Amino acid sequence: MIITRTPLRVSFAGGGTDLPTFYRHHGGGAVVSAAIDRYIHVLVNDKFDRSIRVAYTRTENVERFEELQHELVREAMRSTGVTEAVEVHTIADIPGEGTGLGSSSTVTVGLLNAFYAYRGILKEPRELAEEAAQIEIERLHGTLGKQDHYAAAFGGLHYFEFRPDDTVRAAPLPLSVQDRDELGRHLCLYYTGITRSAQGILRQMEARTSENESTLERMRALATECRDAIVGRDWRRLGELLDVGWQLKRGLSNGISTDQIDHAYARAKAAGAYGGKITGAGGGGFLMVLAPPEKNAQVTEALAPWMRVPIHVSPEGSRILFVGR
Repeated sequence: MIITRTPLRVSFAGGGTDLPTFYRHHGGGAVVSAAIDRYIHVLVNDKFDRSIRVAYTRTENVERFEELQHELVREAMRSTGVTEAVEVHTIADIPGEGTGLGSSSTVTVGLLNAFYAYRGILKEPRELAEEAAQIEIERLHGTLGKQDHYAAAFGGLHYFEFRPDDTVRAAPLPLSVQDRDELGRHLCLYYTGITRSAQGILRQMEARTSENESTLERMRALATECRDAIVGRDWRRLGELLDVGWQLKRGLSNGISTDQIDHAYARAKAAGAYGGKITGAGGGGFLMVLAPPEKNAQVTEALAPWMRVPIHVSPEGSRILFVGR
């Protein structure tokens, strides 16, 4: 039996510049993102016969892996060569699909890590990230950027650069354990209860890349400014930059925000929040808020009845928790 644990992520700035349509043709992209202490676990175990059982929000029992409807499991099996006589379970700490925390990429990275470990093969984070991105973007033709795969594989807090030649530079931000905890005390997620498919929003963004070029270039520059604010432990400045980035992002595509989200965000700021944004592509999911810790109660009251989910930076990326029989 193999069990892996892979973190979900939040992005501070630069989202959208990690789409190939932008970084390949506009001098590269840049994103600051953090793995968080909310995870997806993948369990892979021997099965007594040659069939395959996969349990997630539903359960599939098939004779051949090609028959699986769960595309990520199917393609991870194809990539790793684990194609028969296994049982696979995925378990998420919090709702994943449609909530903007990079869940599909987290699942893919966790599956690859688990299947390779099942075969006795240890893969480096960069290898897991690249293979997961290849599965989702190239093989399954998904419209998404690369940041989620790298955040899930590497963990921690990083400044990622996406170069026109498709290479990625991962620069960890030098924060002490105490500084990471301090950042966590300023951060919180609020669940809007709205789930949506990121693909529609991202396809619109992709189609409007040339039209949005100047906005995306400003968002890329914001990633550098956010990096500097985090390294300087200037949380107020970081919140202000989140606010600037959110205002820019709202103009990239229809559906990124709604009146309900806008009104809630305004209440959070009036209650003392420095800034924030909707996680992921937008349209729903979680509202990430950065506020001084002494204002958390007021912000939570202002956002009621949305569920408050405290988060901290997870220093580890996808890891193997258990190997046994």
